[in-house]
Amino acid sequence: MSLSDGIAALNLEMPPRVPRTEYSAESHWELVKQVTGIDVVPESPAQIKKKAAKAFIKAWNYDFYWSTLIGGDIFGKLRTNMGHGIYAAGGEDYDDRIYCPFQDPEEVLNFDPWEAFGERDKVTLTKAYENHYQTLCTDYPDAVNMTGIYVTCISGLIDIFGWEMVLLAAGIDPIRFGELTNRYAGWIMQYFEALAEADVPVVMVHDDIVWTSGAIFHPEWYRKYVFPNYKKYFGPLLDSGKKIIFTSDGNYTEFIDDIADCGVHGFVMEPMTDMRYIAEKYGKTHVFVGNADTRVLLSGTKEQIYNEVKRCMDIGKDCAGFFMAVGNHIPPNTPVENALYYNEVYQELSKR
Repeated sequence: MSLSDGIAALNLEMPPRVPRTEYSAESHWELVKQVTGIDVVPESPAQIKKKAAKAFIKAWNYDFYWSTLIGGDIFGKLRTNMGHGIYAAGGEDYDDRIYCPFQDPEEVLNFDPWEAFGERDKVTLTKAYENHYQTLCTDYPDAVNMTGIYVTCISGLIDIFGWEMVLLAAGIDPIRFGELTNRYAGWIMQYFEALAEADVPVVMVHDDIVWTSGAIFHPEWYRKYVFPNYKKYFGPLLDSGKKIIFTSDGNYTEFIDDIADCGVHGFVMEPMTDMRYIAEKYGKTHVFVGNADTRVLLSGTKEQIYNEVKRCMDIGKDCAGFFMAVGNHIPPNTPVENALYYNEVYQELSKR
């Protein structure tokens, strides 16, 4: 693992190898056991899991550790539980409870986050960001670390109201839904203002603004209600000299230019987003992280896995800010032999 390679790429200085990160591979316990030799299973105590995960991250040479601090828990009980399918090994994340505190789209359209959630203490928030960042630096000293916000805008609305109410409210009255978006943005802005004052050099801004097929809402709706708020969010971060990395699941190709115009320094993407477009237009000026297709690792042949890694390297290798990663995760049902072979190919092709 080379912190220097990660920092070089973040600063658009060509490192001697393509740096990398992964998401959730360190909780694929069968893979972790194979790589580290630590006897870990889904039922292992938390301290064993943490030890094994850290050893795996070091063995797989993560140069960049993706993390945010501010998630849906900030909404307390006033949020929707949409249930959860089995993702984690052992199925401990399965949740069949469905609950939404909002019964009518009018409740959504009239919602006032200031009234519901109130004002936050900036000093407390700033300290929390710094503590989160410092903890990660202690745990992963050889990687670029970060803190940040998961429920930036659309992701925040989805977490509070759930998909059904979001789509109903937006469909019934997109203008009032936009006004709700502005109210939410005004409320979450206090988290960005505190983040701007935190002593952290890199921030992750996550917002799932699209589906796999592309935009959820009309593109011009985003340009009226989402991206202007991004500019407000990012202004204090940019003024304080922070690097801003943006993440969204799905296919946000049509909004790449809009997001770049908001001031971000980098993009994290799934395979649906056109990484070649980013490399060709922003490869000399921005960081980008991606975007091997996890489905190829899940069910592909060795030849297909090799070709998928090569596709990514062919796109990004000549760009100083490129980090290799599987988009968006290496889930625990990925065959161990496929994950190991992916890592072999990465190591072979990452040399510059």
